[in-house]
Amino acid sequence: MARTNDIPARVLVVTTSATSYEAAGYRTGLWLGELTHFFDVLDEAGHDQTIASVEGGLVPIDPESLAAPILALGGTKKRYEDPAFMALLEQTPSLADVADEEWDAVYLTGGHGTMFDFPHHPDLARILATTFENGGIVAAVCHGPAGLLGVALSDGTPLVSGRAVTGFSWAEEKLARRNKVVPFRLDEALKEYGAKYTKALRPMAEKVVVDGNLVTGQNPMSATGVAEKVVKLLRKRG
Repeated sequence: MARTNDIPARVLVVTTSATSYEAAGYRTGLWLGELTHFFDVLDEAGHDQTIASVEGGLVPIDPESLAAPILALGGTKKRYEDPAFMALLEQTPSLADVADEEWDAVYLTGGHGTMFDFPHHPDLARILATTFENGGIVAAVCHGPAGLLGVALSDGTPLVSGRAVTGFSWAEEKLARRNKVVPFRLDEALKEYGAKYTKALRPMAEKVVVDGNLVTGQNPMSATGVAEKVVKLLRKRG
């Protein structure tokens, strides 16, 4: 997918379609700031972004991500109050709708919902493997790296095998009081596929890991940093 610096990159932003935890009555969905912080940086850089969800249609938003102190971070409130932006989340294409298109970068947003519908999803796995092997960028933040589980390259090797990654830590899961209702430990699951998982020394501290054209962020505080690394990598690709 060769392109020149004056042509915007085509970036696919993927969100969950899951609305609740399977083992509890809590509502979940997209962590809104992990979308808006990334979207703002890529938008400022002039790239074309398509927001898709696993099943298509309305994107569920985790109500905790709309709490006043959290919503105020990094311009998320401005986006939430923008009808034109929020309309982008009302009728999203599904992964099946976009699976055959070519992308310069794919970004996996977080939110606990991703732990239920991202792992081992055939369309998502195909999009990620194809993009990665074509030299495109694969990025994920917080619980978004759950989408990397089960993604195999054409030679059968897991995409994350031998690669440095991060993602929501178990300490952070306990801090969020979701450790008893999540379906698995994200950090351990990534390690099982051969990933070299690392985390910040302090829970909820920003941490972004870049390994070639794979970019991962640990938590909501890392979404902007992930976006900045993606923009930098796109610039290098030319």
